[in-house]
Order: sequence, then C-alpha cells, then structure tokens
Amino acid sequence: MLSSLDGLKFNSDGLIPAIVQDHLNGEVLMMAWMNRASLEKTIETGYATYWSRSRQKFWVKGETSGHLQKIKRISVDCDQDTLLLQVEQVGAACHENYRSCFYRDFSETGLTVNSEKVE
Repeated sequence: MLSSLDGLKFNSDGLIPAIVQDHLNGEVLMMAWMNRASLEKTIETGYATYWSRSRQKFWVKGETSGHLQKIKRISVDCDQDTLLLQVEQVGAACHENYRSCFYRDFSETGLTVNSEKVE
C-alpha cells in the first residue's frame, strides 16, 4: 500500500491537503495538511496524523483532547493532489469544540454559528 503513495503530488513544501469527512453521514469535519510521513503513520496506526505547519511537527488528532479520528477510508482525487479521509470522529473535530470546523455560515448580518458546541 505504501508504494501507492509514490504517485501523490505533494506541494513545494512536501504537503498535501486532506479533507476529513464523517464516514457515516458525509459531513465535512475539517481540512488539514499531511506530509508523506504523517500519511504513512496514519496508514500504520489507523488514526489520523497530520503535519502541523505552525509547530513543524506531527499532530495526532485527538491525542490530548481524546477527540480521535479513526480512519475508515482514504481516497485520493483524480489529480492525486488532494486526499479525502473518511473517519469515525470521537467528539469534536474543531479545536473550538464544534463537531465540524465549518460551524459558521455567511449571512446578510455576517458570520452566524450553524451548530452547537460538543460537550
């Protein structure tokens, strides 16, 4: 399986975007960046591991919060430059404790919150 990663198109920083989706209902939970090593770790452990651009280190989603993402499926788009991770999300995907990082909508009055925080 790891040899399949050779065809992926990482950007000039060695990163590839990963869209994260709930495997049951298709809700888009977040977007994060992966490098080859974090993708390999994700495949090996079965849990989402990303590359933190700000901290310049691996970031295992939920490692400190307990809001883990168990991998159910990994897909790649037709250009092989974007990943789709379908996960079993435990708790909130967003660091602000919302189920999805996409918890705000544009409206006539500005940004409005479209969901409640996960307790």
